[in-house]
Amino acid sequence: MQKRIKARALSGYPEWLPEARLVEMKWLDLIRQTFESYGYCSIDPRSVEEVEALVSKGESQDTDKEIYAITRLAERGAEADLKFALHFDLTVPMARYVAQNYDSLVFPFKRYQIQRAWRGERPQEGRFREFYQCDIDVIDNDRVSMHFDAEMPRVILEVLDKLGVSPVRLHVNNRKILEGFYRGLGIEDPIGIIRIADKLDKIGPDGVRSILLKENLVPEATADTLLSLAQIRTTDLGFVEAIRALGVSHPLLEEGLSELKTVVEGLSDIAGGRVVADLSIARGLDYYTGTVYEVKMTDYPSYPTICSGGRYDNLVGNFLNRKLPGIGMSIGLTRIFSKLLAEGKIKLGPKTPTQVFIAYLPWTDPQKLKQTAQTLRSRGFNVETHYEAGKLDSQLRYTSRKGIPYFWIIGGETDPPHEVKNMTSGAQIPADPATWSPDGAVL
Repeated sequence: MQKRIKARALSGYPEWLPEARLVEMKWLDLIRQTFESYGYCSIDPRSVEEVEALVSKGESQDTDKEIYAITRLAERGAEADLKFALHFDLTVPMARYVAQNYDSLVFPFKRYQIQRAWRGERPQEGRFREFYQCDIDVIDNDRVSMHFDAEMPRVILEVLDKLGVSPVRLHVNNRKILEGFYRGLGIEDPIGIIRIADKLDKIGPDGVRSILLKENLVPEATADTLLSLAQIRTTDLGFVEAIRALGVSHPLLEEGLSELKTVVEGLSDIAGGRVVADLSIARGLDYYTGTVYEVKMTDYPSYPTICSGGRYDNLVGNFLNRKLPGIGMSIGLTRIFSKLLAEGKIKLGPKTPTQVFIAYLPWTDPQKLKQTAQTLRSRGFNVETHYEAGKLDSQLRYTSRKGIPYFWIIGGETDPPHEVKNMTSGAQIPADPATWSPDGAVL
C-alpha cells in the first residue's frame, strides 16, 4: 500500500490563496509598468549561479550559511561537489549577466528584474526562505552619474504610493561618510566596524557599543563618537554641520558629504518628511561603496526594511577585470505583501480572474455556448463556461462564491437569444455578445 504523504505548509515558503495571488499579480504588473515608465528594461537571469560568485559577494560572515546549494539526490552528502546554488538576491546574478552580455548591451544599462530569491535563514515575521524581489539598477562604464542616486529612490517611492503602501520613510546615507569618518578616527578596518554598526536597528546603541568594547575594536571614547554619528537624522541639509560638529575630518568623509547633499537636494520636492538623511544606515553587504538606502513602514517601526540598495563600484567589474560601477534598489515584495495582508490592509476581491460566466443549461446548444464564449473573449473579456448541462441554481451559487460579476444565459428558441445577470445588483437584461458592455461595474 502506497504511503500517504501529509500535505502541509513549509515555514518560510508563503503560498497565497487565489484571491490574494490575483492582487499580488496586479502589484507585479504595476511595478513593471512603473519601472518601464522610467526606461528600465526587463532581464530574467537564471535562478542558479556558481557558488563561488555568490559567496564572494555576500555578507561574508553569514551568506554561506544561508545559500541553498543545488545537487542531485544521488550526489547528496558530505562528498557532494557543490558548484551551484540558488541566488539569495538579484544583484549578483545581474552583475554576472551584464558581464556575460557586455558587448551586446547599451550603456548606461538600466535594468529591472522581478524574480524569486531563496535564502536559508530562520523564518520569522517579514523574513522568508522563498520570496519575490523587484530590483532596478543602472550600470555604466567607469562612472555612474549622481543623477541616478536621486532618481532611484524617486521610482521606488512612486511604486509604493501606487501600491498604497503608506506611510513610508526613505532613509539615505553614504558609505563614504562612514568609512571616511572611521578613518578620521584612526580605525584601520572600517568595513568591519560598518558591519557591526549595521546591527544598530536590531540591537540598539547599547548593543553596538557593547560589541565594539567587548571585542576591543575601538576605545570607549571612539565608540561614543561613532554612536553620536549614528544618531544624526535630518530631513534637510542639517546633517552636514551636525557631522562636522563632531570634529572629525578626512577627504573621503568630505566626498561622502558632498554626494549625500546632492541626493537630499535632488529629493527635496518630496513632501512630508519622507526622505531622511540617516547616519545610522550602513547596509552590511560588502559591495556597497557610496549612497545607501533603506525604506521603512512608519506604522510598523520594528518591522524589517521593505526596500534597500545602494551604489557599488566593483561588483560587475570583478567578472570583467574592468571598472563597471552601478547603483540599484530592491523592493521586498513578499515582505510588504505578507505584512499588509496580515494586517487586513489589502482589499481582496474575487477568487478568479473570470469576468463572465456562461451557464450550461439543459436547453443550451453546446456549439452556441462555445461561439458566445469565443466572441466575448475576442473582445477582451475573461470568460468561463460550465463544463456540462446542470441546474441553474447550482451554477449561480458557483458564480457567486467565486465573485464573478456577470452570469450569462443563452436562451432557448422562444426566449431572448441572450441575457446577462449582474451578480451585484441582480438586474438581468438582454445582451448581444458582439456589442455588450458591463453596466457600470468595474472589471
